[in-house]
Amino acid sequence: MIDDRTAYGQGVADVFAKTAQKDGMKLVDREYTNDKATDFSAILTKIKASQPDIIFYGGMYPQAGPLVRQMRQLGIKATLMGGDGICAPELGKLAGEAVAGVTCAEGGSPLSQMPGGEAWKKRYDAEFGASAFQLYSPYSYDGTMVLAHAMMKAKSVDPKKYLPFIQNIDYNGVTKKDIHFTKTGELVDATITISTFDKDGKKSVVAVQ
Repeated sequence: MIDDRTAYGQGVADVFAKTAQKDGMKLVDREYTNDKATDFSAILTKIKASQPDIIFYGGMYPQAGPLVRQMRQLGIKATLMGGDGICAPELGKLAGEAVAGVTCAEGGSPLSQMPGGEAWKKRYDAEFGASAFQLYSPYSYDGTMVLAHAMMKAKSVDPKKYLPFIQNIDYNGVTKKDIHFTKTGELVDATITISTFDKDGKKSVVAVQ
C-alpha cells in the first residue's frame, strides 16, 4: 500500500486497509509519498521484495500513471488499485499500455445504470456542452434537488428549519429512485462501481455493489 499523505489519499488508504484486513487480506507493507512525486523507484524496489498481489494507491491519477508505469518497468506484476482519484481517462495517457489491469472504485453507479441517467445527460449536454460533464455531475444535481425539496417543505432557506426535513425526504432522483438517508446522514443503499482499464486506456465496469 502507498498513499500520498493528503487528506484524501491517506483517508482512502486507511479505509481500504481496514476493510481488506477485516476480510482476511494481509497487508505486507505500507509506504508513503507525496502528491507531487514522479519517481517511485525506491518505494517500488522495497515493495517488490514482498511480492504483493495488489498494490493499493491512495492518491490521484497524476501520480498513479507514472507509478504503474514504473511498476511494470521493475517487473512488478501486482494489480494497481485505487479509489476514484485514479479513475480518470487521463490515467491511460500518463501510464501508456501499463494502464492495463489497473482497477479503481468510484462511489455511485455508472450513468447507464442510473434510472434517469441517459435522459438527464442529454439535457445536461444540450444546456452546458458535453465537455462540462464530470463523474459526479448527476449526484450534484440530485443533491441540489434534495436541498431544494427540503427548503420547499420547510418553507424556509434557514438550515435550522430545512435540514430536519432531509432526514425524512423521499425523492426520486436521476441517480437512484427513492433517495433517502439514515439518521446519521448516510445515503441508504449507496452503491460503489468497480472498473478496470484496458491497454488502450478504456475503462470498463467490472461490478456495481
